[in-house]
Amino acid sequence: MDITAWVALVPVGAVLIAAIVAVVIVVVAVQGTPARARAEVLKAVAEVIRAVRGSRR
Repeated sequence: MDITAWVALVPVGAVLIAAIVAVVIVVVAVQGTPARARAEVLKAVAEVIRAVRGSRR
């Protein structure tokens, strides 16, 4: 593969991996929580994801 293919594929792969990790975090965080607490758990997970995303910019 030439360098232009790598330049195009590496960012796409990184975003894909980040999206998969975010979904896994949400699934693990929501498992076993009562329905009333799920909104709070999802808000906390969203805060963590925003913090990680913000630190990389």
